[in-house]
Amino acid sequence: MNPALTIRTAYRNIKDNRLRSALTILGLVIGIASVIILVGIGNGAANSVKDQVASLGADIVTVNISDSDSGLSQEETEGLEELSLVDSATPYQTLSASLSSGGEVSEQAGVVAAGEEYVSLMGYTIASGRDISKIDVDNYTKVCVIGSDVAEEFWGASDAVGHTIRIDGDSYTVIGVLESTGSSMGNNVDQMCLLPVTTAKYLGADSGVCSLYVKAVSEDSASEAAAQIESYLGRICGIGEDYYDVSTQSMMLDAMDDINNTLSLLLGGIAGISLLVGGIGVMNVMLVSVTERTREIGIRKSLGARRKDILVQFLMEALVLSIAGGVIGIVCGFTGGQIAVLAGASFAPGVQMVVLAFAVSVAVGLVFGILPARRAAGLRPVEALRYE
Repeated sequence: MNPALTIRTAYRNIKDNRLRSALTILGLVIGIASVIILVGIGNGAANSVKDQVASLGADIVTVNISDSDSGLSQEETEGLEELSLVDSATPYQTLSASLSSGGEVSEQAGVVAAGEEYVSLMGYTIASGRDISKIDVDNYTKVCVIGSDVAEEFWGASDAVGHTIRIDGDSYTVIGVLESTGSSMGNNVDQMCLLPVTTAKYLGADSGVCSLYVKAVSEDSASEAAAQIESYLGRICGIGEDYYDVSTQSMMLDAMDDINNTLSLLLGGIAGISLLVGGIGVMNVMLVSVTERTREIGIRKSLGARRKDILVQFLMEALVLSIAGGVIGIVCGFTGGQIAVLAGASFAPGVQMVVLAFAVSVAVGLVFGILPARRAAGLRPVEALRYE
């Protein structure tokens, strides 16, 4: 049979049963769209976090100590900077505290106590005023640097530098305002209030340092610096290896890649169930079509159609249904992804996933179309002609 004629015949038969064909395609559309949307949103969220992690730079080493009793003293923290592969180190601690000024209380501001290198190491920019200095840290000075949203919330368009802000009832002088940058590494910079790390004790925080960002002398030496830091924590500070975690940005990115791949497989598997249901729908519709067209099959065989011709004809119909479902599903998937973007989500569909989803939809049509096609091809002409 001529391939073009086979395709036209398949299209005509599908067109003659528009509603049934549309409902069959719907199952495949839902499956393909679900794969693209779920995996795309998952990839987008993972990429967003990876970008924030990567923004710190490949020369940054993160140190976390799980036991607060084993936290580093200020002297031990400064000792890290004396290591040959360490350029600088800055401790930080997220605090639970309320901010107020002039009777107005901020419900969203986050308080972070950190060292003098924190702003530059995190890549933030001071829009006005100055940064926290080593003198502020050494003298336990009650000063702070605030985000642009905090400044606007309390003082509007006025310059916030020089004003006083109360943190859990204590007065702190605003010495700087950060440039608006949004969220970074889980912190909303615009709603941040940054204090000298030594003043954390005024807010009831533990005196020991449990979290640090350490900058290696170069990107190439980050892994060696991490090993040197681990040796320092165990040998000098006496902290057991079960109580600290030292990781480089590359290690964190590799771990996130593994998590993202696992998540993508999970989401793809869940959405793939819809494809399986859609494939069953294709098979059911094709079986019904074989039953309805039994006499037609008998007539074609009596006129010389071969078993192969009938088999190809029904397989082509299943393939046309699955391809149509795949194309429409891809369009719906990208449309749904754009709607998710408008709603504030990140959407990054991988080209490989789109190709795989379409290939699976085509495979579904072929696999689930084989049984109906074989049944149609196996009909005996005499029995088919007598079928009512």
